[in-house]
Amino acid sequence: MSDDEIQNDGYDQALEAIENGNPYALECPEGHQSMPPRRVCPECGASDLEEVEIPLSGELLSYNVTYVPTPDFKDDVPFVLGIAQFDNVRLTGRVKADAEDVEVGSAVEVGLGESETTERPLVTFDLA
Repeated sequence: MSDDEIQNDGYDQALEAIENGNPYALECPEGHQSMPPRRVCPECGASDLEEVEIPLSGELLSYNVTYVPTPDFKDDVPFVLGIAQFDNVRLTGRVKADAEDVEVGSAVEVGLGESETTERPLVTFDLA
């Protein structure tokens, strides 16, 4: 198994589920949900995790505008990066809108896009 396969184990499947309109999170017996998929719950350490569906629509909790990126996103700037709540899980993604159109509390829909720099897939939010 290559380093890329190990590093992306579970993550690629989660991105594919988002692309297919069936996003999911992992939930522990205590009801904590996390994304991207993990081997243990980040809240309580439980290792008994199961996939649960999450909605396509959520609420934007926070955002920032990135002007100085890491090298993997040097051709993408400026871009809006947001954190949104989807039921009991928060996702981080690129907001596909101009910064002046984005507000905390906005309804968003999760989707999949790609970095202009690397052409790798990334989580995106469309304003609903």
